[in-house]
Amino acid sequence: MDIENIIAKVGGAEAMAALTGVGSEAIRKWRQTRAIPAKHWAALLRQPDISLADLTPDHTHNPAHDSEAELTDTCPDGANAALVLADGTVLWGRGFGAHTDGAAVGELCFNTGLTGYQETLTDPSFAGQIVTFTFPHIGNVGTNAEDDEAPRIAARGAVVKEDITAPANWRSSAPLSDWMKRHNVPGIAGIDTRQITRRLRDDGPQTAVLAFPANGQFDIAALRKQAQAWPGLEGMDLARDVSCTQSFTWDLGVWERPAAERTTRRRVVAVDYGAKRNILRCLVTAGCDVTVVPATASAEDILRHNPEGVFLSNGPGDPAATGAYAVPAIRDVLAANVPVFGICLGHQLLAQALGATTYKLARGHRGANQPVKDLGTGKVEITSQNHGFAVDDKSLPDGVEITHTSLFDGSNEGIRSTKYDAFSVQYHPEASPGPSDSFYLFERFVAVMDRRAEAHAPENNAKAGA
Repeated sequence: MDIENIIAKVGGAEAMAALTGVGSEAIRKWRQTRAIPAKHWAALLRQPDISLADLTPDHTHNPAHDSEAELTDTCPDGANAALVLADGTVLWGRGFGAHTDGAAVGELCFNTGLTGYQETLTDPSFAGQIVTFTFPHIGNVGTNAEDDEAPRIAARGAVVKEDITAPANWRSSAPLSDWMKRHNVPGIAGIDTRQITRRLRDDGPQTAVLAFPANGQFDIAALRKQAQAWPGLEGMDLARDVSCTQSFTWDLGVWERPAAERTTRRRVVAVDYGAKRNILRCLVTAGCDVTVVPATASAEDILRHNPEGVFLSNGPGDPAATGAYAVPAIRDVLAANVPVFGICLGHQLLAQALGATTYKLARGHRGANQPVKDLGTGKVEITSQNHGFAVDDKSLPDGVEITHTSLFDGSNEGIRSTKYDAFSVQYHPEASPGPSDSFYLFERFVAVMDRRAEAHAPENNAKAGA
């Protein structure tokens, strides 16, 4: 879509505003995003020189075709923040949240969820990433302490299309921008998020730098160099950065219980590679007494709690890097014959411990509308996902079965060991996008522990009698 050519055909910006019934600010946004909302196309198509082809967005990205405004190093009127990509592209917008001291750098990704922006930003799995939200109405429910998935924001920045919406929800305790400012995390609005999504979809992951300086001064050349110099997530261990530093217990369940309260509880040790709080809530609700240990915990550290099961949490970074210290501990836990359940990064680490390898996806899976097939039942679950790496199906050794697969790209979404009581999934069953399609996984984990406890009951009774 050549927005400037369309405006010229109509007779200028003022004529365009009059024809479509919008103000000059809307025209400015259209120019910035290089797109005209479809609801205004009918008025434009009545003009003799404008066709549907003129209005259809170009879905093929070519940096050589970017507009001068996108590549300019000069801050345009109305902008006070910039998103600079490693390929040299500069996207100007309006900053919110915290001003940057220098700039925030990370892997640019997009999230397709229609809700849950606060949960997304505080999900430790987003450490090292700048999140682009494809849904336009970000900020509409404000923020509150109950919806945090971790004590602090993990993402390095947020990119949105529209200006942050004022909160309109009774649970809100602070507007999104104020909340991000308190956490010292920047955001940028007024960006064509569809263009970013297409670019990442077609060209793969890319580093970006988000700059929102308090003094309004930009050194674009330096920001480009910073984006190009950042090494990327491959080979990066981030679990240490987001994990707890000492053990603690967790006893809070989910707000609306999907299952009856259990009188028999199972002792579970959760290894925190970047655990979301709602995962711990689901474990408690399913019938577990949970002790959380740091990502670097050894098998000895884990087993001294005498667990009936060990949970491997989600987390950020390259699983191969985290696996350097996590995999030996997991292997020793498996050797101790303790049931294991893993999610996301925990799934990838369990796969490595069982002898498989992982790889970086050309396009990560991030959002709350991802279809996954359970190969055992044939059912399709609507899942929430956030990962840029995956388990290589071809590397799975004998004794490890594929249990779930992605209906988007066929990548691995779940495994089960036939030698050990160990299974894992790539997606996030605690996020409840279905809303409860995947809660059975927590119940399955507890059922494994129940079965083992029943099998050992005569032995335990004998020991007690002795």
